[in-house]
Amino acid sequence: MPDVSRRRVQTTADSQAPQSFSQILGELAAGPDPSVSIRDVLDAFGDRAFGALMLVFAAPNVLPMPPGTSAVLGAPLLFVTAQLMLGRPTVWMPGIVLDGSISRSFFTSLTSRLNPALTRVESQLRARLLALLRPLPERLIGGACFVLAVILFLPIPFGNIPPGFAISVFALAILERDGVAALVGWLATLSSLAILVSLSAAVLAGIRAFFAQLGMLG
Repeated sequence: MPDVSRRRVQTTADSQAPQSFSQILGELAAGPDPSVSIRDVLDAFGDRAFGALMLVFAAPNVLPMPPGTSAVLGAPLLFVTAQLMLGRPTVWMPGIVLDGSISRSFFTSLTSRLNPALTRVESQLRARLLALLRPLPERLIGGACFVLAVILFLPIPFGNIPPGFAISVFALAILERDGVAALVGWLATLSSLAILVSLSAAVLAGIRAFFAQLGMLG
């Protein structure tokens, strides 16, 4: 009898545990409608919308995607991260943005590629070092993610991958209240900026060499 009681308590606790991001993403992908809108994502994640939207729009940038995708995904990221930076308690979006959608087939394909890695990462995350996710540090994270979202727009080959990864890590930190993940996000942000500077210097050097070569030919 005591064993049955303990099992019942455990079952009740499990039923009250919030669903993981990957679980909710899978449920969204399995829906009946032909498309998935930002409104659907907001409704699904509720008070975890900041981290969820950041992850939805940042994580695909880590994968090989068609040209121009980073600019499309970066626009909503700017909107969300700016509000996080300003300390808004909830995400606000105009109706025209909320009603924006992508086809369910594309969303399902994206989810199937992301969820295996997300599931492995989520198993390592837990609430810790909460001081790094208090209101002021979280606004600083929002500012860093806003800068990274701007970088996503820059026409630098593969330049969207490092900022996309950094924002994704920050998003997971916010979703799971994991300060260790926040620290990893800051390290990834510094690495992204360093890579951006290196790539920019290489691009500028290539342009100078190109025009110098044209001068020699002339």
